[in-house]
Amino acid sequence: MKFLHTSVTVKNIDASLRFYTEVLGLTFERRRKIPENNAEIAFVVDPETDARIELTHWDDKTTVEPGEQLDHLAFQVPDLDAFLTKVRAAGVKVAKEPYTLAGGSGRLAFILDPDNIWIELIERR
Repeated sequence: MKFLHTSVTVKNIDASLRFYTEVLGLTFERRRKIPENNAEIAFVVDPETDARIELTHWDDKTTVEPGEQLDHLAFQVPDLDAFLTKVRAAGVKVAKEPYTLAGGSGRLAFILDPDNIWIELIERR
């Protein structure tokens, strides 16, 4: 398993992109709309470590309460089905079964940690 990124929910994606790139010095990687989720995401990368932050703006979310900013952690897994079988056997709750986003190249699923933090699992093709 390989750690891929941390996703944070933002109120204004343009303001957040300016902050992370101009103030913190991260590099803009990509940005796209996710119509299925009524959201838009953008990735910024730390040029020294390649660590990524996914900035997530939910179009229908008008307020973000304290503690809601952390959206999810993402890990790449080689075999999504096998990994889900393993975590289910350990009693882990699967929050979202495997699916593929329109235009996406891999399959995604979400599980919950013991504190109900969403963990995204990505199987690249």
